[in-house]
Parts: sequence; C-alpha cells; structure tokens
Amino acid sequence: MKNRFSLPVILLLSIFFTSCGVVQIVAIKSTAGIVDFGMSAIFEESDLKLAEAAIPGNMVLVEALHKADPENAKLSLLLTQGYTGYALGFVEDQDPDRAKALYERARGYGLEVLRRNKDFSQNFDESPAKFKEGVNALSDDDVALAFWTANAWGNIINLNIGDPTIVVDLYKVNALMEFVMRRDSAFYFGSTHLYFGTILATTPRVLGGNPAKAKEHFEAALALGQRKFLLPLVYYAKSYAVQIQDQELFEALLKEVDDAPIDILPEQRLVNAIAKKKAKLLLERKSELF
Repeated sequence: MKNRFSLPVILLLSIFFTSCGVVQIVAIKSTAGIVDFGMSAIFEESDLKLAEAAIPGNMVLVEALHKADPENAKLSLLLTQGYTGYALGFVEDQDPDRAKALYERARGYGLEVLRRNKDFSQNFDESPAKFKEGVNALSDDDVALAFWTANAWGNIINLNIGDPTIVVDLYKVNALMEFVMRRDSAFYFGSTHLYFGTILATTPRVLGGNPAKAKEHFEAALALGQRKFLLPLVYYAKSYAVQIQDQELFEALLKEVDDAPIDILPEQRLVNAIAKKKAKLLLERKSELF
C-alpha cells in the first residue's frame, strides 16, 4: 500500500509527537528550512492553477510550525510574504473582502516580529515623526520583513481608499517603504520604487501626487529588474498611464507583459504569470479606463 502522506505532513506529525521541547524546536527549525525551499519552488511555478491549489496547504503547514515556535522570525516572514503574495495573485481581483482579511493576517505576522524592537514598538502609535524614529531603529536584518509587512498594509489601504480610518495609516506604510529603500533600494527587484510609483501616480496632486516622479520610480523599478520582473509594467499601465490618460503607453506596457517569455526570470515564473493574468484583465477594462 502506498504511503498517502506527503513529506511535509510526516515532518509535521513528527514534530508534534516529539516529547522533548528542545528536540521539537530543532525539528521545527529544520522543517522551516524545507518549507522555505518549498516556497521558492512555488515561486518558480508557472501554472497558476497548480500554484493556487498548492499555496494554502503550505501556509497551513507554516501556521502550524509558527504555533509551535512563535518566536521563529523566519516563519513569520514566510507567513507575511506567503499570505501577501497569495492575496495579490489569486484573491484580490475576485474577492476584495477576502483579500483584505488575508492582507491583515500577513500584516499581523509581520508587525508581531517588528514590534519586538523596543523603539519601534514604543513609537508605533505616536506622531508620524516619532513613528519614523521607531522605524529608523530597525536594522538591515529587518528589511525583508519590513517590506512584506508594508506591502500587505499598503494593499489593505488600496482596497479601502475611501475609508479614512484605514487611509490614515498611509504614513506608516510610507515610512516602512522608505526604510527599505534606504537600506536596499534593489530589494525584490526594486519593488519599493514600484510602490512609490503607484502612490505618486494615483494620489491627487493637491494631496502630494506627482506623475513625473511616479514615472521616475517606475523606470527605476524596471531598470533594477532588467525589465524581466513584469509586475512594474502592469502597475505602470494601471496607475501612471491611466492617470495621465495615455492609452498608447497603456497598451504598449501591457503588450510587453504579454509578449515576454514566461521563463524570462525563472525564479519568478509565478509572479510573472500573475502579471500576465493581471495585464489581460486590465486590457479587458480599457474602454472603462479611457
């Protein structure tokens, strides 16, 4: 009879039936490394249906590991990144309310770790200037978690742009993204530039929007990703091209996404496949946007 359990399930069972706490934590840390490789493999997947089906199971596994070892920052990062990516790629366009809940879960895991920094935690609910002081107390080791936490938080705001009780936190997201940009402007293919490009393109000029600056950020993101990381092209079209009503640019950017080989950036096949899907959805809405 064939074994019906997958390797992650067997590992998980071995952890929770281990009697010695020290051995349990060692087992969790070892399993976390395997899960990390699994997440990397998912990012290399180009089949969206396969990835959509696989990610929830992986996230449940990581949630269980986190429950057994809540101090493990690596697991918190995997949860923050995983739920943010899943919501963006597979939920947001169809079910914004569910996406918001997933982004909130991702943000919660990220803040849980970031707030272990005393200065950051003490200044968290203070003025924008004090909050920025707290962010500046973070270290280079916090860059990845700060980025994914801010990414989730920014998407919550984007989905609730008409709710002032949610939008009021935008300065916190900006401060976290500014921190990441200062420490590593090339992080995740220059995605802080993608963030600020989108913000500056979609915010009204009277509130600080600046399409010219937005364009600079999008071009910087594309340069850092060597135009192989396709998501900036989608948001360049969705925010900047629509904002300035440049239909020709809109179509050119989305055509570039559509024409790009799926293997143009093998380690990010999944994100590029998501970008291609989002580009098609945007093109279907062209008559509404122009």
